[in-house]
Amino acid sequence: MTTKRPTITLVLGDITEQHSDVLVNAANSSLLGGGGVDGAIHRRGGPEILAACRALRGSHYGKGLPTGQAVATTAGRLHAQHVVHTVGPVWSRTQDRSALLASCYRESLRVASELGARTVAFPAISTGVYGWPLDDGARIAVRTVREAALPPITEVRFVLFDEEAYAHFDRALTA
Repeated sequence: MTTKRPTITLVLGDITEQHSDVLVNAANSSLLGGGGVDGAIHRRGGPEILAACRALRGSHYGKGLPTGQAVATTAGRLHAQHVVHTVGPVWSRTQDRSALLASCYRESLRVASELGARTVAFPAISTGVYGWPLDDGARIAVRTVREAALPPITEVRFVLFDEEAYAHFDRALTA
């Protein structure tokens, strides 16, 4: 018997406006907010997310969340049940860190599955200030989601902030 793979869709827009069981946050290791997607999720989600992240820092993640791992919190005021925070790798010309980027997607899906999520919305992890080239980041994201997303997840949505990112993900999805 084969397992039905989730549908993968692309959306041009703001991840904080998505209605999904899980929104994935491209977090920094401190879990305490920052710029880009991380800052937007913390601002829009409200103080409940920051309080949950502080609690995580006070317990299991005293030194921060390691790159490639994922952890869930409340979604606060977002249109989601949970936020799954993952720390993407900084791109390097001299070191292959693609396994860490793939781990962000894989671990986020694992946590979402454990939460019973049916829908998961991802940003383009590490392709902003962390410098990961969009074409490679899209290829790794799509490949990993195709391999790792299983029921109860029925839809994985990549929410891309601009047309350039959307075009790269569209190419990776149709390849």
